[in-house]
Amino acid sequence: MTFINYAAREINCKIVYYGPGLGGKTTNVQYVYERTRAEAKGKLISLATETDRTLFFDFLPIELGTIRGFRTRFHLYTVPGQVFYDASRKLILKGVDGVVFVADSQEMRMDANIESVNNLRLNLGDNGYDIDSVPYALQLNKRDLPTAVPVERLVKALRVRDEPVFEAVATQGTGVFDTLKSIVKLVLTDLRKR
Repeated sequence: MTFINYAAREINCKIVYYGPGLGGKTTNVQYVYERTRAEAKGKLISLATETDRTLFFDFLPIELGTIRGFRTRFHLYTVPGQVFYDASRKLILKGVDGVVFVADSQEMRMDANIESVNNLRLNLGDNGYDIDSVPYALQLNKRDLPTAVPVERLVKALRVRDEPVFEAVATQGTGVFDTLKSIVKLVLTDLRKR
């Protein structure tokens, strides 16, 4: 649910990075944050726990052009990877405008990826969204590892519709901005339809 601040003439959009624990969600957002001009970003907020790197969210507004005279500001959030934090995941999805699913390409993480996609579907539904209609992108992270599953197999197991798919190595920045640009474009296209 896009928030419009008429006084500031801003349209605020929320993008959530979702996926299994330690799959690269936080790394994506941190990479974007570190390479965004200081005047174009807000404060990055990260909360770590003993069992996961992010308990609630990373927050990052990015200004990108205008729509009907309003500046667009994107807020990037990550969810905790472990299903143990399901209530937090559900809460963070509230008001979402777009989702990036960050899959861990390692063979040993396939079950966690599938569990996380199913959890995303349920949590979106609980918030009144349909995974088949919300702006959505799939990122296949950790493509540099020797245990990485072939792309075709990952896509077959994890793709939920015809969403764009990106190969990534978030620690090196490979695919990070391509994924972000894609989800931003999908969110803006969806916004113009309303």
